[in-house]
Amino acid sequence: MTDHYHAPVWIDHQQAKIFHFDANSADRAAVRSSHPHQHLHHKANSPDSGHAAPDRQFLRHVAEALAPAGSILITGPASAKTELASYLQRAHPELARRISGVAAVDHPTDGQLLALARTFFEKDDRMRSQIDTRGPRQE
Repeated sequence: MTDHYHAPVWIDHQQAKIFHFDANSADRAAVRSSHPHQHLHHKANSPDSGHAAPDRQFLRHVAEALAPAGSILITGPASAKTELASYLQRAHPELARRISGVAAVDHPTDGQLLALARTFFEKDDRMRSQIDTRGPRQE
C-alpha cells in the first residue's frame, strides 16, 4: 500500500472497506469478520441487551489496516461505526486521535464512498493543521 494520508472506512458487523487515497490514486483493503451473521432478538424481562458483542478480533484487524492513515473518516450503518470508534479510543488511542469524523452512510458503492471522503477531507483539511502526526516512516 502506498503512503496516502486520508483513509475512509465503511464498516458493518460483517466487513470493513478501507481506502487510502490522495488526489490521484486510491488503494482498497477489505477486512471480514470471522463471526457468522447473527440476528438476536431481545426478549422482555431478559437480562441481556439482545445485541451481539463486538467482534474484537475483527476490530483489531480493521485498526491494523487503518494504522498508516493520518486522517480517518469512519462511516457505516447502525452501530458498527461507533463500536469501531469506541474500540479505537480504548485500545488504540494514538490512532483514535486521527479520527476526523464519524458519519452514517448506508451501503455506498466504492466510488460513492471515495467521492464522499474526498469532499469531507477537502473541507476537513482546511480546518486542521497539515502536520503529519503519524510518526516516523518505516521503510
